[in-house]
Amino acid sequence: MPREIQTQVAPEVAANESLLKEHLAKLFHVSGKEIQKVVVLKRSIDARQKSIKFNIKASVFFNDEVYIEPKLELPEYKKVSNSQEVIIIGAGPAGLFAALQLIELGLKPIVLERGKDVRGRRRDLKAINVDHLVNEDSNYCFGEGGAGTYSDGKLYTRSKKRGDVDRILQLLVAFGASSDILVEAHPHIGTNKLPQIIQDIREKIIECGGQVLFETRVTDFLIKNNAIHGIVTQKGDTISANKVILATGHSARDIFELLDRKKIFIEAKPFALGVRAEHPQELIDKIQYSCDFRGDYLPPAPYSIVKQVNGRGMYSFCMCPGGVIAPCATSPGEVVTNGWSPSKRDQSTANSGIVVELKLEDYKPFAKFGALAGMEFQKSIEQKAWHLAGQTQKVPAQRMVDFTQNKISTDIPKTSYVPGTTSVEMGQVFPGFLTQIMREGFLEFGKSMRGYMTNEAILHAPESRTSSPVRIPRNEETLEHVQIKGLYPCGEGAGYAGGIISAAIDGEKCALKIAEVLKHLPIIR
Repeated sequence: MPREIQTQVAPEVAANESLLKEHLAKLFHVSGKEIQKVVVLKRSIDARQKSIKFNIKASVFFNDEVYIEPKLELPEYKKVSNSQEVIIIGAGPAGLFAALQLIELGLKPIVLERGKDVRGRRRDLKAINVDHLVNEDSNYCFGEGGAGTYSDGKLYTRSKKRGDVDRILQLLVAFGASSDILVEAHPHIGTNKLPQIIQDIREKIIECGGQVLFETRVTDFLIKNNAIHGIVTQKGDTISANKVILATGHSARDIFELLDRKKIFIEAKPFALGVRAEHPQELIDKIQYSCDFRGDYLPPAPYSIVKQVNGRGMYSFCMCPGGVIAPCATSPGEVVTNGWSPSKRDQSTANSGIVVELKLEDYKPFAKFGALAGMEFQKSIEQKAWHLAGQTQKVPAQRMVDFTQNKISTDIPKTSYVPGTTSVEMGQVFPGFLTQIMREGFLEFGKSMRGYMTNEAILHAPESRTSSPVRIPRNEETLEHVQIKGLYPCGEGAGYAGGIISAAIDGEKCALKIAEVLKHLPIIR
């Protein structure tokens, strides 16, 4: 049996298998030649001390032990061309992993995606970046793979109680992701590599007999006696099924409005709102690693920070080391920011959403919109920012120190946000209470991270799509909507996930529940 060990090593040792083998040989009091193979199981950085170390958990195989190179393979997916059909609305991680799970269980998924495939989306992303043109169905939020495809591919989740995280990671590796995601404490695929993986998942779904229909937006639900019987598309086509997984993501406002019009119960939920802050990556490295130059063996440094300010949580969100800020509006007349990193995280800037938690009481000025009050609050901020920045995809921007001092920045340097920026006093974008919390919060951030509070940092507004402003309630046991039988609210858009992994897990859970009903499977997971 291999010996399992946990140890700390210098960055250059963690990066070199031979050096790591020598280090472990000393710990076991053997010669390095006696160790056949070292398999790293988990790896994380400990930057708390001046001398930065990597925490390594590894299995050590000695020469008298058999080591077989593991190969992750896909499950035995069934041919489902003639099987019972289940409609999945949305081809984000929740929808795609629900489809794979249905196939594994012998059911046929019909995936409906309002946007284009991953390759087709690129032209529309160029249009929003260069020409300031927003395609309402194809953008950074809508299209094959969902918002995560072109916004970083982070796989870290705290939702380990929700399901099998390792299963999702292993499936991603089997579909082409680097096996490093099984090892790293904060796994990440990268915006440049995720599209091919998403495409391979789609091709597997089709190969097995499932369907994936692009540029197919759902405009109505067919409901009779509080049970769903199918959907209607924007082309007027009807697709029948008595099981529908609703996995449309946190920005599908038309779906929330459709549910509200049809008096299908939904409710407003709190989300978080703020700005996206961009620093030079070199500065973040210096703060986090306490060194002038991070060297060749340390990755671009991330950061995570949380403060309580006036009874509200203010925190970093979706931090992107070596990344860029992207325009993520889903309708003309609004601006929205998000961040992403390529797989190597090799850009010169670091960015993070810096957001404040909202409360339901903040939506009071929009009370007439009922369950859509939070959505309308969110929309009002995005539209105000669009007007203030010049009615293009430029965003309001301000230097960080200037913001805390209520002072318009006389100049804004070129940032990674391609459509450009307009110097604006951020207090004009946000309600007074939110502006005050952020001003105080940044001062607190600066106390915790010496050097973080600087006019080299540029704030871009708004960071507003942190999570869904609406929850679509479902039965905790069956996962069906509390009112409509056969409708399964799923993933981020329904309020049950927060990122690629948790959305994928939720998609699988909904598929399993459907299989229990349709195939009478005694599934317990």
